[in-house]
Amino acid sequence: MATYAIGDVQGCFDELRRLLDEVKFSAADRLWFVGDLVNRGPKSLQVLRFVRDLGDRAVTVLGNHDLHLVTQLEGFERPRKDDTFQDVLAAPDAKRLVDWLRQRPMMHAEGHYAMVHAGLLPQWTVEKAVALGNEVEQALRGPDYRAFLANMYGSKPDEWSDSLAGWDRMRVIVNAMTRLRFCTAQGRMEFHAKGKRPPGGYSAWFDFRHDARTVVCGHWSALGLKLTDRLAALDSGCVWGGALSALRLEDRALFQVPCAGYQAPGGET
Repeated sequence: MATYAIGDVQGCFDELRRLLDEVKFSAADRLWFVGDLVNRGPKSLQVLRFVRDLGDRAVTVLGNHDLHLVTQLEGFERPRKDDTFQDVLAAPDAKRLVDWLRQRPMMHAEGHYAMVHAGLLPQWTVEKAVALGNEVEQALRGPDYRAFLANMYGSKPDEWSDSLAGWDRMRVIVNAMTRLRFCTAQGRMEFHAKGKRPPGGYSAWFDFRHDARTVVCGHWSALGLKLTDRLAALDSGCVWGGALSALRLEDRALFQVPCAGYQAPGGET
């Protein structure tokens, strides 16, 4: 049995199937998806149905595009001109699919690895981050999840404090786990810069990590594939004409398939 962590699929279903052929994915194997299953690519509906039907063989954490789909279906956010998940919204099983997506975890920790879509703040151990993610998961899965969605968006507060409560607390957790690229050592987040170069006073979030476990993540296609002893950043820009990447966690073997690209480079969010 092997476990393959896969970078941001973003609706690139054909590339996903080619990648699984490349790794010779079998019934005994497991897949970890770093989030952003949907949007920007052409086949979000097929990706969602495929991953959902894998059942316990797949673990996927929530990304910002996944949450964008959830809020659109629930009527809390307007469509954007570059959205490409209309196939999901028009599907007869749209509500069931998006309800399934809404109930995915914020992060996943197992063995030597911890997976999150974007990043973790300096003050958070993996154990603390899992507990904070559970707070958001309970809100997303609970009977009042629509109230959570109505208050989820916004970039303030932009810094973590253990004293945060209510929607502010939840918002910081969501923003760190689904949007983070740069922050300060004190955990102040910056959401405007998207390239590799940090703004003045900020660093890449992973520069502050000292965990024993390797963090598996995506979200940052401008950074590209980055593999170190304690980081596996797997967004290699499939939807932008890069590659779709899979890392076999047992031996860190890397597999990639090239992608023609469905969006012009430079529009990463």
